Amino acid sequence: MSQPPTGGRGWYEPGVPRAHDYAGLFTSDGARTRTRKVIPEVPAEPGLVVEDPTSGFCGAVVEVSVRDVTLEDRKGRRRVFPMVPAGFLFEGNLATLVVPKRAPAGPVRSASGSVAVAGHKARTARASRIWVEGIHDAALVETVWGHDLRVEGIVVEPMHGMDDLVAAVRDFAPSPRRRLGILVDHLVAGSKETRAAQQVMGENVLVTGHPYVDVWEAVKPATVGIRAWPQIPRGTDWKTGVCEALRWGEPADGARRVLGAVHRYTDLETPLIGAVERLIDFVTEIEK
Repeated sequence: MSQPPTGGRGWYEPGVPRAHDYAGLFTSDGARTRTRKVIPEVPAEPGLVVEDPTSGFCGAVVEVSVRDVTLEDRKGRRRVFPMVPAGFLFEGNLATLVVPKRAPAGPVRSASGSVAVAGHKARTARASRIWVEGIHDAALVETVWGHDLRVEGIVVEPMHGMDDLVAAVRDFAPSPRRRLGILVDHLVAGSKETRAAQQVMGENVLVTGHPYVDVWEAVKPATVGIRAWPQIPRGTDWKTGVCEALRWGEPADGARRVLGAVHRYTDLETPLIGAVERLIDFVTEIEK
């Protein structure tokens, strides 16, 4: 074995660990210590900003369940991520998101922004109705206002177009206790929808709508990940033209994309929100 030079400083035997190499590895009684980095658990409270380290998507928590969490970035884009251990970056460090344990500080809101009625069973349907132009309109209304409609006992029915609206309203036979609210697209001066609305409006019939050609256009562009809805030439089916311009495939593919992106009222343009709210108030006020 080599001998240390005088003073012994700076010497060590090759292949033999130095004393300081063992620092912190053993306790005083010779037991080996193991240090593991602790990954903190962070409650996924609404508004909490985190980042997915794999994709780099950074956003605030808007929805959470036991299986996944929905994040929304500053441009309004949303993505859903699984709630896995050490699955996110919080303030630059790995963290595990968990479902918040504490009760909400304020009232729980429905997708429409109204106060949610906990434990409420659907009310028996009223005689009054809300009509919408098609199944996509009905799907959007159900997604956002479904809770409110069940609480109030209001049924939404698609008309599948506005052809012969006068006869349909006459057959419905509106009355003070059987009101009819009608939601239409493209309710602007001079449009055929506006002319049809003027023919059926009355004390027990209210027609409201929005200025957009189709209810898809009443969805905010950022909600579906685009900058703006494309301009479609007159004479071209609007949904078909949109899907071709955005390379979304067939209208059925576009419908799944648009309807699947809407979660709450903030995903919609204000004119549609106001139009639906007025109809709900109109058909329910007679019994209040």
